[in-house]
Amino acid sequence: MKSLLLNSLLAACFVASPYLISGSKAQAEDWGCQVILCLSNPGGPSQYAECRPPIQKLWRELAEGHGFPTCSGVGFQSSRPGYEPYYCDTGYKLMGDDSRGGRQVTCVSTAPQPVSESLCWNSNDTYHTSNNSVLLPRWQRVDGRRQCMGFPNARPNVRSQPHYIDISIDGAGKQRVWY
Repeated sequence: MKSLLLNSLLAACFVASPYLISGSKAQAEDWGCQVILCLSNPGGPSQYAECRPPIQKLWRELAEGHGFPTCSGVGFQSSRPGYEPYYCDTGYKLMGDDSRGGRQVTCVSTAPQPVSESLCWNSNDTYHTSNNSVLLPRWQRVDGRRQCMGFPNARPNVRSQPHYIDISIDGAGKQRVWY
C-alpha cells in the first residue's frame, strides 16, 4: 500500500510539476519534493529513472557544502536533516558520555541480565561500577536464589547512511528516510 501511494505521488510530482509551477522559487521547491519522494522509495532513491537526475543533483549539492533541499505543501511536510551515526540492537539503548574528553557512546541493556558473579560485591544491593562492560551490577533474588544482575554494555553499530529526514504525508503517516 505504501509503495502504491509512493509511486502515485512520484508520478504526480513528475507529470504535473511542469504544468503547475512557474518561477525559480517554485522550481527549487519542486526539486526538494522530488528528492524527498525519491529518497522515501523503499526500493532505493535511484530505482526509477525519473529519480536519478534529482538524486545525482542532491549528492553534488551536498558534496559542495550546500544545504538539504526542502519541500512543503498541502498534505506534505519534511523535517530538517538530522544525523545519527550509531544505533543499538534490539533490547539496548544508546547512551552518551561527555566526560572523557570527547563524546563516547555505548549501547546499554534496557533490562537487567544475569552477569558474572565476580562483578557483584559480597553484600546485598551494593552497587559496583569498576567494570565498564556492565552498569550497576548487584545481587538480586531470582526464583528464590541470589543472582548477580546488571545492565551489560555493547558497542554501537555504525550506520551506513547516518543522515535522515522525517517526512509526513497526510493520510499516509510519517516515515524516517535514511540517506
